Amino acid sequence: MKWEGISEFVHVAEAESFTQASKRLGISTAQVSRQVSALEQRLTIKLFYRTTRRVSLTEEGRVFYQHCRSILDGLDAAERAVTNLQSRPQGKIKLTASVTYGEQRILPLVNNFVLQYPDIEVSAYLSNQKVDLVDEGYDLAIRLGKLSDSSLMAKKLAARSNYLCAAPTYLERHGTPHSLSELSQHNCLLGTLDYWRFRDAGTEKNIRVSGSIRYNSGTGLVDAALKGLGLVQLPDYYVAEHIQNGNLISLLDNQREPDEGIWAVYPHNRHLSPKIRALVDYLAEQLE
Repeated sequence: MKWEGISEFVHVAEAESFTQASKRLGISTAQVSRQVSALEQRLTIKLFYRTTRRVSLTEEGRVFYQHCRSILDGLDAAERAVTNLQSRPQGKIKLTASVTYGEQRILPLVNNFVLQYPDIEVSAYLSNQKVDLVDEGYDLAIRLGKLSDSSLMAKKLAARSNYLCAAPTYLERHGTPHSLSELSQHNCLLGTLDYWRFRDAGTEKNIRVSGSIRYNSGTGLVDAALKGLGLVQLPDYYVAEHIQNGNLISLLDNQREPDEGIWAVYPHNRHLSPKIRALVDYLAEQLE
């Protein structure tokens, strides 16, 4: 009796919607509403504020949610511990990653992982748009930079550095910038943002730049830089090889912004699944 309505309550709290909670549970909205109402009557407290537009937790509801979430996580962990902990990773994994990083780094490693575990089936969707893992049924996302969604679990896999660089031919014609203030004198090859990120005297700075080219393609920007069209700022997986072989020159290294994280992100209720745990551990080992 004490467990009735707990799962429904947690799903409504996380979805902020009775309708969405019912879809995730595979039951009717009316049934979810009845279970939550019965739970509120049993506890003699109001768990949600309800309006026509949204559902939000009361102060008592937030406290109750934290305890209930821990209990459900414990039950999930206990069930997996006795059924899957010793099992060989198997089943389907649905993941997403950004296009270029996914193509260059993630999918080749996933292929190697599948060679080790042939009972794994992988479906990958590469997109530079942020997808909702829970609503769209993803098991795992590989995300770059700062994380904003605190409702998801995350494990740091590696780090990336952003490099400002240019081809020797460009620098021979236009000179080499030695300070951030000189960037305004150069043709800056732009991506989707109007600024570049640096660290100056211990402070992170966004420097607005401009130029004759704007692409939403890192590969296109690298090609433009290699052909001497201007300066470019891109992550290491675009330019590290070109810097190493001398086709691009790294600039203002002492003002490069701190490294950003590369993260495996997954819904909290999947964090102990053997197949997800195995893949995340493998990616962390290989990317490190």
